Amino acid sequence: MTNSAWTGLVPVDDTALAVTDTGGDGPPVIYLNGQFATQGYWRRVRAELGPQWRHITFDGRARGRRSGRSADYSFEAALRDVDAVLEARGVDRALLVGWSYGAVVAAHWAARNPGRTVGAVLVDGAFPYDWLDDAMEKRIHTLFGRLRLIAPVLRLAGLMPRMTARQQAESNIELGRLSRTEALGPVLDTLTVPARYVVASGTSFGSRNDEQERIRAGLDAVMTRNSHIRLSAKVSSNHGALLRRDYRAVASAVREVAVTDREGVTS
Repeated sequence: MTNSAWTGLVPVDDTALAVTDTGGDGPPVIYLNGQFATQGYWRRVRAELGPQWRHITFDGRARGRRSGRSADYSFEAALRDVDAVLEARGVDRALLVGWSYGAVVAAHWAARNPGRTVGAVLVDGAFPYDWLDDAMEKRIHTLFGRLRLIAPVLRLAGLMPRMTARQQAESNIELGRLSRTEALGPVLDTLTVPARYVVASGTSFGSRNDEQERIRAGLDAVMTRNSHIRLSAKVSSNHGALLRRDYRAVASAVREVAVTDREGVTS
């Protein structure tokens, strides 16, 4: 039976998430956003893949214009949101595509649910590296504190979450803890589904000098240990521009994962 296109709100915990499902009979792909990004960032990837795929996007808690606020913006809540969206749309098994924060969500979800995961495309995120220390925590709080000045305008445009500066900073700090080598490395080591990385170049918002490239270098050891994980592409775009300029590389990685899953190739 053909799955109908649908747009609406999916309830989860104390809130509801704005979800778009293109429907159709194609393989389901669920897109997991950057930490404070929205589902609109994926439009070029979706267009490149075309209608032969079933595209499911959603805005996280307090993100975009329609998803509701919540008392819980934790990483575990983000994982529950993936469960809620897939259950609401009747999807038993999906291919996960995550950018930045969403890549870490995709890696954790795939590791916990291998039987429900076709594979994962991890876009410039989920790199095991110890980048968080006391000085970085202070820098993060300072950065989001400064953004309060322009937050009202950005929120009206749907470009900034309806979270306080402290909530945004604490979410970013939690990501730093989850990204430590001792925390994220074991998660990636347990992946048994095909995973493909698309890696950007240069800096990202809030990074300095070669910080981001040093973080990305943590992927080398991961690929050495786990043959399910491979580099699909290293692109010239920076972190923020990747989905806009190198969307074809992301779409290519999606196709690669799907073929690998069909053929059962893991090494």
